[in-house]
Amino acid sequence: MPAETVLLLPGTASDEVFVRSVFAEPLSQVDAVLHAPRVRTLRERLTALENAPAGHPIVVGGVSLGAHVAARWAVANPDRCAGLVLALPAWTGAPDGAPAALAARASAQVVRTRGLATALSGTSGWLHDELTRAWHGYGEQLVPHLEEAAESLAPTLDELGSLDVPVGIVGCTDDPVHPIAVARAWAQALPRAVLVTTTLDAYPHALGRAVQAWRQAR
Repeated sequence: MPAETVLLLPGTASDEVFVRSVFAEPLSQVDAVLHAPRVRTLRERLTALENAPAGHPIVVGGVSLGAHVAARWAVANPDRCAGLVLALPAWTGAPDGAPAALAARASAQVVRTRGLATALSGTSGWLHDELTRAWHGYGEQLVPHLEEAAESLAPTLDELGSLDVPVGIVGCTDDPVHPIAVARAWAQALPRAVLVTTTLDAYPHALGRAVQAWRQAR
């Protein structure tokens, strides 16, 4: 039997390099293969899902914004989705002042008015390294993308309730940008979800625990 392919999307202003660093190893341990497309805009994220092989249902997901886009695609294409691997959903439905949306909008404003170096100066450690690479990779698309992400829709709880597929979710108990209450609400709404939790000091590789959660939900 061929290995299962799992298509995962990056979060806001993140990239495929980060997705591979987190999920490639956990997926290989369950004989699945990661497909992490290079995407920059919301449209490109959706196009990557729409262009996925149509011969059989596929497992999709992503981090934060990537999780939102993948879950909304699954709601609209239930016959094409075989499961979901989701990390750090940031809000439900409209952003309505969600911390991640506010952070994206604030980052866009700083980059626009004070430059990329200033925006990155407030970060450190692995996050600084990741954002430095990814944000430079977005180039002139960075500010428009941050702004579109801040206004984008996530699925509603009713929409999530329509997804009868195995779902693994990882949430963080002390991440103020991705409140654990959102991950818990998604897990409760989804009929076949397993939620696992982590903490900020285990980032970023602990996000890969969503893979084992997905396998447990099968």
